[in-house]
Amino acid sequence: MALSAVKRSQGHALIIEDEILIALEVEALLAAQGYSSFDIADSPQEALTCALARAPDLITADFRIIGGTGLEAVEAIEAKLGRIPTVFVTGNADQLANARRTIVDKPISPRRLAEACQQALDRRA
Repeated sequence: MALSAVKRSQGHALIIEDEILIALEVEALLAAQGYSSFDIADSPQEALTCALARAPDLITADFRIIGGTGLEAVEAIEAKLGRIPTVFVTGNADQLANARRTIVDKPISPRRLAEACQQALDRRA
C-alpha cells in the first residue's frame, strides 16, 4: 500500500505519546498521509481534554504514558465520543494482545503505520 492511500481522510489526529520526539515523528508521518491538524497529549487526562475539545478522526497511542496507559486514555475518550479509529504505536505490543486493537511496533515503519491507519479506518466503515 502506498503511503498516500489514507490521504483522502484529511482529518484531525490525536497523538497520545509522552516522548515528544516520537510524537513529532508520528505527526510528520500522519501529515504525509493527509492529516491536517493534530493534538499531542502525554497523559490520559490530557488526551481526554483534547478529544473533548476537538473530536479526532484518528487516534494514535503509546501504551505506557504519564499517569496511566494509552488504552485507558482511548477507552475514556470512546466512553464519551463513541468508537474512534485507533492505532497503538508502542514498544509494548504484548500488553495489548487481548485488546483487539490495531498495533504498530516501535521503531515505527512509515509503511506499516499507513497500513495500520487504513485498517483502523476500514474497521469503522
